[in-house]
Amino acid sequence: MIMPVMPGAEDLIIILFLAYAYDLMLNEPPFAVHPVVWMGKLISRLKDAAPVKHRRLYGIFLALVTIGFASALAYAVMLVLSVESIPRVLRLLIAAYFLKATFAVRCLFEAGSNVRSRLEAGKLDEARREVSMYVSRDTSRLDENHVSSAIIETSSENYVDGILSPLMFYSFFGPFGLVAAYIFKATSTLDSMVGYKNEKYLKLGWFSAKTDDVFNWIPARISVIFICMAAVVVNLFSGNRKKLSASDALKLGLAEGLMTPSPNSGFPMASTAGALRVRLEKPNTYLLGERYKAYPVAEDIWLTSRLILTASFMAVGASALMIYFILG
Repeated sequence: MIMPVMPGAEDLIIILFLAYAYDLMLNEPPFAVHPVVWMGKLISRLKDAAPVKHRRLYGIFLALVTIGFASALAYAVMLVLSVESIPRVLRLLIAAYFLKATFAVRCLFEAGSNVRSRLEAGKLDEARREVSMYVSRDTSRLDENHVSSAIIETSSENYVDGILSPLMFYSFFGPFGLVAAYIFKATSTLDSMVGYKNEKYLKLGWFSAKTDDVFNWIPARISVIFICMAAVVVNLFSGNRKKLSASDALKLGLAEGLMTPSPNSGFPMASTAGALRVRLEKPNTYLLGERYKAYPVAEDIWLTSRLILTASFMAVGASALMIYFILG
């Protein structure tokens, strides 16, 4: 095996900040050159070839092949970083491009903005159709409060698996951080494509779903701290708008984090409900923040976007510090 030259703390931190800046300033790359799309296509082909029997065993094979592909892709990028004939700036930009594919901040912000703008314009049907792109529930009969709740829930939930977890994997594993981030992203993509608890995917996606739960277990619980701290910062710049509650974000996140079917998603959602002091409800499934009387409205979507954006910046800063202390 060809061993790459291990990048130092400085390069890893530069790559991290470049990737974050790329995510905020630019749209997602075309599908043809998007690493996560490549993973998705591989999963789709393997999924279509799944046998009728031994589906749990095949599901393990599907997951391991996908994770192996993602690891090899990230390792190849590390080899590129070792090629001294390529200008250092270009090497760092290439690595940042591939790291950016493991997390998504701007997408969450834009999703919330799209739903909020339709609600504020009184276009409830359009808001229902828009939010249906991001959640698995039936949105055709949701009122404004539950449309707002749905987008707030998915934004806060995705703070963990779409931002915090990949950043933690990248920073914790030092020189092999990019490989670790890609292993996580492959697992997350597998969970989103085959990790459903229905007859078709219960066995096929069992391994992927369980692995995703394990990988997100620690970040989900840490997310309560980041959301709590972000609430303090957002309040400083919110002007005359509604203020967030950092103390309620912490209390509700810890108290109701396990009140959802997922062992992880409840923590960021409950923490966000506490910060907003509103109820977040998926009908017939869970209700977070029952102690509050109000359900969210369009303004709460705006606040959630800024809360998650601020928490993402904090996650990047914490990741940079972790890299510095591990390798510096």
